[in-house]
Amino acid sequence: MLHRITGAVAATAVASTALVVATEWGARTAGEKLFGATPFDLGDAAAVAALAVLGWDFIYYWNHRLDHEVRWMWAMHSVHHSSERYNLSTALRQPWGETITLYVPYSLLALIGVRPKHIMDARAINLIYQFWIHTEAVRSIGSLERVLNTPSHHRVHHGTNSEYLDRNHGSILIVWDKLFGTFEAEDAQPVYGLTTNIDTFNPVRIASHEWVEMFKDVASADTWGDRWSYLLRGPGWAYDRRNARLVAV
Repeated sequence: MLHRITGAVAATAVASTALVVATEWGARTAGEKLFGATPFDLGDAAAVAALAVLGWDFIYYWNHRLDHEVRWMWAMHSVHHSSERYNLSTALRQPWGETITLYVPYSLLALIGVRPKHIMDARAINLIYQFWIHTEAVRSIGSLERVLNTPSHHRVHHGTNSEYLDRNHGSILIVWDKLFGTFEAEDAQPVYGLTTNIDTFNPVRIASHEWVEMFKDVASADTWGDRWSYLLRGPGWAYDRRNARLVAV
């Protein structure tokens, strides 16, 4: 068991490093291309750096929300939710494919004149902040809970309790969830993991299981409407639809 855990941790660390490098390259490349194509340049003022952080945070909310509401995006993002424990190592469970869904939307900040270096700084701040909230050691940070995404709010996000599903998508700020109706406070103890856990430390299985299930659903669908829905609608719809088909058979 210890050997399996050690191997899984090592694989997670390697995969996380690869993700950081790939995302860094992708975001920087896309940002520089778009910045070169826009007539706008907001310069290097402190207000621009703050705008980059705020803009990144806003885009992160919507990107993260889509990770949970679009099946093919969930197929990637489910890796991050696969741990049945909640601690700092959970933050390192990062999917290999999210470079696709990350660097393009975030580099759009370049189109309004935010320089690529400010975009990358905003990304770094986001990553650092996201790391520390993966903990059960901090129960509350007082009045800041109203504005910031905190360990408490993010524990809800990782919970499989029915009232916690698809809640609290924010990164640094929790205000986006409150504005757009996806906020839930931590009341009951969260049950971590996936709604159906896969019980493995194999990194290949962890990274691929939802893709396999998704393509099985597409292949077994009776109509093109269902096939597209298995790709583009939420995982909850897909699981309910699959179960309904099994009952009908």
